[in-house]
Amino acid sequence: MRVRNRKGAPEMMAENPQYVVENPEMFKGKWAEKFGNRHPIHIEVGSGKGAFITGMAQLHPEINYIAIDMQLTVLSYALDKVLALNLPNVQLLHVDGSALTNYFADGEVALVYLNFSDPWPKLRHEKRRLTYKDFLKNYETILVEQGQIHFKTDNCGLFEYSLASMSQYGMILQQVWLDLHADDTFSEKNVMTEYEAKFSSKGQVIYRVEAQFCS
Repeated sequence: MRVRNRKGAPEMMAENPQYVVENPEMFKGKWAEKFGNRHPIHIEVGSGKGAFITGMAQLHPEINYIAIDMQLTVLSYALDKVLALNLPNVQLLHVDGSALTNYFADGEVALVYLNFSDPWPKLRHEKRRLTYKDFLKNYETILVEQGQIHFKTDNCGLFEYSLASMSQYGMILQQVWLDLHADDTFSEKNVMTEYEAKFSSKGQVIYRVEAQFCS
């Protein structure tokens, strides 16, 4: 979903290079240097306004997080949160999530989050879905051996497609939730995105899967 352009967003992003990486391809294979430590790196492809990534970064200072989004305006709202919380373990990338191998070396990422991705419901748009086989191949390349994808959505059709796509690719579906918020044990540690909070408040079911590459 497109968000109305935010006045001053480009300038705001440019003024905060400590969090916004202008030339991420320069750090391919060198993200440990950028963060100043060798903590595991988790990335969120399609981070929106940053509620999830900043919430996770607060809970897990021992992990480095990278938020990726193509929309400059929504990423600027994520920057608001990072600045307010002073999170040294977060970096923001205004890039296309289909080109991850341009920004990360093989095996450089520990985990990939996909939260409430655009469902692209028309069959002719299948290749744009973030769980399409070509995207899965890119994730596998940048992930550590037997790396994982954690995927959440409110869209049943996309969830069914994603389970099939991951299975056909040869991934292991380690755990599947058909109603995430009905699981009280997981809900205690669940960090919600803006969309998740909105949809769940209306009683919509949230689906989730943790899937692992075999190699």
